[in-house]
Amino acid sequence: MIQSLSSKNLPAPRFRYSPLVKAGPIYKTAGMIALDKDSGQLETGGVGAETTKILANLLGALPDFGLTLGDLVSANIYTTRMDQFAEVNRAWEAVFTQDIRPPARTSVGVSALPLGASVEIEFMFYRA
Repeated sequence: MIQSLSSKNLPAPRFRYSPLVKAGPIYKTAGMIALDKDSGQLETGGVGAETTKILANLLGALPDFGLTLGDLVSANIYTTRMDQFAEVNRAWEAVFTQDIRPPARTSVGVSALPLGASVEIEFMFYRA
């Protein structure tokens, strides 16, 4: 059975899609950009600030999905600013410290992202 899940702690979708889909033990997020959940506005401050906001939005929603970072299997990062990827890594490492197992990760440079974002991340979780 496939279920569409949402969280009050995520920005409301601007288009028709599921923020998270559960298929058996697999949970897959839609690509997340750095939107403020209250205003719906894109985070300002560049690549690092956007990555920090995406990760904060994810962490805020995990309890609503019954998930933890320990369930995170992989992340795909898309950015229009590969030249500033060190800022993505700094924000990433603030969450995935030595005490937390990081997921597998893929990073891809792209020419454009929705709503003028410079970072978009999608996540996959496994929870038996």
